[in-house]
Amino acid sequence: MSPTFRSLSNPNYRLYAAGGVVSNVGTWMQRVAQDWLVLVLTANSAAALGITTALQFLPFLLLGPFAGLVADRFPKRRVLQATNVGMALPALVLGLLAVTGTAQIWHVYVLALVLGVSSALDAPARHAFVSEIVAPADLTNAVGLNSASFNAARLVGPGLAGLLIATWGGGATATGWVILLNAVSYVAPVLSLQRLDVTRLRVPAPVASRGLAAVREGLGYVRRRPDLLLVLAVVFFVGTFGLNFQMTSALMATEVFDKGATEYGLLGSFLAVGSLAGSLLAARREVFTLRSVVVAALVFGAAVTLAGAAPSYVVFALMCPVLGVSALALITSANGYMQMNTEPALRGRAMAIYLMVMMGGTPAGAPLIGWVGEVFGARWTLLLGGVATMVGVAAAAALRLWVARRPVQHAEHEPSRFDPLLRERVA
Repeated sequence: MSPTFRSLSNPNYRLYAAGGVVSNVGTWMQRVAQDWLVLVLTANSAAALGITTALQFLPFLLLGPFAGLVADRFPKRRVLQATNVGMALPALVLGLLAVTGTAQIWHVYVLALVLGVSSALDAPARHAFVSEIVAPADLTNAVGLNSASFNAARLVGPGLAGLLIATWGGGATATGWVILLNAVSYVAPVLSLQRLDVTRLRVPAPVASRGLAAVREGLGYVRRRPDLLLVLAVVFFVGTFGLNFQMTSALMATEVFDKGATEYGLLGSFLAVGSLAGSLLAARREVFTLRSVVVAALVFGAAVTLAGAAPSYVVFALMCPVLGVSALALITSANGYMQMNTEPALRGRAMAIYLMVMMGGTPAGAPLIGWVGEVFGARWTLLLGGVATMVGVAAAAALRLWVARRPVQHAEHEPSRFDPLLRERVA
């Protein structure tokens, strides 16, 4: 089998990935439909779009450490089955409200928040569970293939959603049917998790202790790791200011280029073309380094800035694959570095902090970017986001270099075997 797809030789991983693809297609369909529903209900309000996005990602910020503790304390397979059901229910309710013509903007806000709670609990368990499915030698490959699976769905989902919304009339009712399709799609991962051969799963890490002590243990572990802190700083700036495609693409399509649902959905597919390519390239890598994380973030920030200056819809669409490649190069490098360089017993909590920082910045960034779009125009959502990303990442990397060059005065804790630079400094 090709090195790019070697994890698929594992029957459990094939089954797990298949269920994920189906659910991810539905998730991307709902993202397009939900944004379009907000625009329909609010007469193209960028601020309402920003609030919706913020509410959906707010639980990542509020629940991050506790979600990581759930992933480290309870069987991850059961946690994932429960969270998939938890994500299906708000999709079902919102879809029914939209189809019956009774949906109001506050319904979208509340259900986006409910969906975000289940998503926040799902994410760290999902990331950490991969290490129980595949051997350590295949973990980097599995991380890359998970991203490829997610972005293969993003290649299909937005375009399909835009096509269905346009075919069914383009109004709130049309978005409701698309959202209902997403609710049904969650059946696939629930069943695939149930059918896994548990005898082939790797022995899980030791169960974390209860309560706040375990949460503090995870926070303290990350705090003592300068390399992980740099990764967290990078994904904070990228997640807060750069990864707002869900909102910025909608604004660029409707306000700048005067396009409809189909063209908006196609932009998501163009993004996914690049993202899928970036994911498959990342799946071939053996290791992820801090340098790759920083360089990918800077390239991504530059691509976002250039996209904001696109003179036409066609040029903007052609920039979307570049955005996708650079975004996935960054996300996969950061995700892979965190998973490969953390203690197994603390991986769930470390990944929860990673996701809390990357996705938790959205509640602050999305309303700000939406306000910028309202006041200065849609282009500035990308121009400002790209510049802020580059400046923030460069400052974080410079601070990391400065700290690394300082002489060590006192080592309160033993260095982790996962941080070579910290180990060398203490030695």
